[in-house]
Amino acid sequence: METALLSPAKAWVFFLPARALSIAIVLVGLTIFAVLLARRLKPMLRAAPDRRFDRLSERVFRVLKIWLAQWRQPRYLAAGILHIVIFAGFLCLSVRSVQMVILGMVDGFVFPGFSGPLGEAYDGLRQVMATAVLAASLVSMVRRGILKPARYAVPARYGREHTAEAVFVLALISLLMLTEGLFDGTLAAAAGRQGVAAATMVPGSVAWLFARALGGASPQTLQFLHVAAYFAHDLTFFFFLCFLPLGKHFHVVTSLFNVFCMRLDRGNVKPVRYGLGDDQLDTLDAFGVKKIEDFTWKHLLDFYSCADCGRCSDNCPANAVGRPLSPRFLTIKARDLLFAQYPAFHPGRAPKESPDLIGGIYTADEIWSCTTCGACEEECPVGIEYIDKIVDLRRGMIEAGHVPQSLQKPLRALETRGNPWGKMEKKRGDWAKEAATPVAVKPFEVGDTVDTLFFVDSITSYDDRMQRIAQATARVLAAVGTDFAILGKHEKDSGHEARRFGEEMLFQDLRTHNTEMILASGARRVVTADPHAYNALVKDYGNLPPVEHVCQTMVRGIRDGSLRLHAARSDGKVYAYHDPCYLGRHNGLYEEPRAVLDAIPGLRRVEMRRSRDRSFCCGGGGLMLFYEPEEEQRMGVLRVRMAAEAGANVMVTACPFCLVNMEDAIKVAGLEGSMEAVDLVELVDRHLA
Repeated sequence: METALLSPAKAWVFFLPARALSIAIVLVGLTIFAVLLARRLKPMLRAAPDRRFDRLSERVFRVLKIWLAQWRQPRYLAAGILHIVIFAGFLCLSVRSVQMVILGMVDGFVFPGFSGPLGEAYDGLRQVMATAVLAASLVSMVRRGILKPARYAVPARYGREHTAEAVFVLALISLLMLTEGLFDGTLAAAAGRQGVAAATMVPGSVAWLFARALGGASPQTLQFLHVAAYFAHDLTFFFFLCFLPLGKHFHVVTSLFNVFCMRLDRGNVKPVRYGLGDDQLDTLDAFGVKKIEDFTWKHLLDFYSCADCGRCSDNCPANAVGRPLSPRFLTIKARDLLFAQYPAFHPGRAPKESPDLIGGIYTADEIWSCTTCGACEEECPVGIEYIDKIVDLRRGMIEAGHVPQSLQKPLRALETRGNPWGKMEKKRGDWAKEAATPVAVKPFEVGDTVDTLFFVDSITSYDDRMQRIAQATARVLAAVGTDFAILGKHEKDSGHEARRFGEEMLFQDLRTHNTEMILASGARRVVTADPHAYNALVKDYGNLPPVEHVCQTMVRGIRDGSLRLHAARSDGKVYAYHDPCYLGRHNGLYEEPRAVLDAIPGLRRVEMRRSRDRSFCCGGGGLMLFYEPEEEQRMGVLRVRMAAEAGANVMVTACPFCLVNMEDAIKVAGLEGSMEAVDLVELVDRHLA
């Protein structure tokens, strides 16, 4: 195939052998890339430790699913398809790109096995893929440069937008496809003129179009264009490679590693420092993150891996209601700081002393605004993590004494009374005495043993409205024949929110106390109606008996026949289930609550447009009930309007925090009388046969 034209390895350029120029381009390009890569790795070597090489089979599976199969990309269909085409094209054409680099040094180079039918099949595939990548790149340039979807916008307070960089990179990709097509097309055109064998051109491909357009060109013109296309491709290839570590497109290099190292479990929180036991925390000089190097190396890799797609912020409820938080810019601002602190082009300059992050690139309100709902992490196509970073930043703020005024009182109450309201411990079980339908709720006393322990937690124990959830849970447990007891005055807050608001030592105390009491009860099982307590007991504690949310208990009762429900009344009610973040996204309990609802004969249920793993946070998890964020409207208001849009007039949730916010949001939204909210266990209690 190389007989029709002189190959780049044998040509001359400006009176110099082209082979020497090819070698020089390769050596210079690889050297610059290696130097840039080393400078990007420098801060990662100074960062805090992290553990990301366990459970290798799971990590490999994540790479195959999320990185290779681009599993999350189609969640945004148009952009996802375009990205998949470009990504698949890059994977396919990488073999050809390497071959073209070597062709400039080795005449007629072909990879072993690619000289026969496999090579012919690959040639056809790569022509198709090159054409598809070119088309996808051109469409993407129009989307980014002209149509400009809102999620790509950059508010002035966050700095410059990245549209120009994105369009520039798409132009480089297009140039690679065009020069490769021109290289192949000139060779095919020359072969046609000389009547020698040529590779088959796929009709409609870029190479085919060039071959058709140049069919009448002179041999000298074809030879010039052939060599010019080669070196244009070679220079573009290495320029692109060296450009990647300089901006947001570094994710082309880092995303594979970031997905491999992504968190495998949801709902948990990283330890204060990896490799340090809880009993050694008092040996630390400081807690949390205050400077960029205090993050773990994986979190710095996150900053490098951000594709600036805006999906995280587009799904962030705090961002949606105008709170001063955008997960996308948490990452971008940190990446810009890394680039400034560890510049790529000042080899002799030592890194400047890193500024404090809070008061520097971040504001305190920005970090406190997060509800830890996990929507950002669920959406990110390259496995970037946010919750652990935010918790670490909060740990740093609390260690430095920077606690919002509205949170100081509940945190002190948690420390002194074991609940954020500061109410008396002996009144924790009083809800059981006031049940509308008396149920024998046994309070645990030291020395007793119980079969099932109902862990109530603070809001359900003390809030007048939420106590009805505890009472309904007790009646449902009794209905399925469960022998249960409560810890009562011996129970303290699960500490779930204390930990996620950065009060690690307070959480440790609460966990130690509750663990001792649960184990002392001898319970074979723990049940709770609070997803936050459920998440804490499952993810933050340890060495406990099996823990389940009451929705799991009810599903089991329905299936074994111990929980019998009568039909719903024909009163025109339409129900929509709201997935609590710590039941759904963080613990994967999506179908169990729906199975319970569907077990009520005659109940009409609809789905909201944002449900299951795309559910929209109510905005009030844990201490957020006490925090007073700056926001344009309430998250709960947006959520109840979604229910109304779906045609529902009853919102069902399975979390006391969600219920507080939904009932309040119904009033704020002016939907009283046309919308109501109820907890799942309350609804089941109403339909007990």
